[in-house]
Amino acid sequence: MLEKIFTTKNDWAGFITRVTLGIVMFPHGAQKMIGMYGGYGFNATMDFFTQTMQLPWIIAFLIIIIEFFGAISLLIGFASRFWAISFIGLFIGIIFTTHLEHGFFMNWFGNQQGEGYEYALLVIGLAAAILVNGSGKFSIDSKINEKIKK
Repeated sequence: MLEKIFTTKNDWAGFITRVTLGIVMFPHGAQKMIGMYGGYGFNATMDFFTQTMQLPWIIAFLIIIIEFFGAISLLIGFASRFWAISFIGLFIGIIFTTHLEHGFFMNWFGNQQGEGYEYALLVIGLAAAILVNGSGKFSIDSKINEKIKK
């Protein structure tokens, strides 16, 4: 089981996809977890998700954990396949609960009620590439994989 999680091709494609997704997701997670980038932090975000959006507390908690710790883990290349499947599940949920009703396109010009799901599809695509390819170069996964093979 560990081998499936930590195996990587140790290539540039895995590195580029995981670092890109980590960089894009970190500000979102940091807003929710610690209030950086104009976010409200953990408690206020939990309140918003559970009271305003009526999400179960465990779902709200997992959203915050996946976006924050998942982004950091992708940046350092730790358990990237696990975090990739977590992001895929998260963003499928986001599409169906928040974006599907607004169509495909994001609200670039402010003429829709909400955002479409094109951004979520890009996240899912990057995460799927990580799931297939692994962490790539300069990852903790590649070091763990070397130790597992010994």
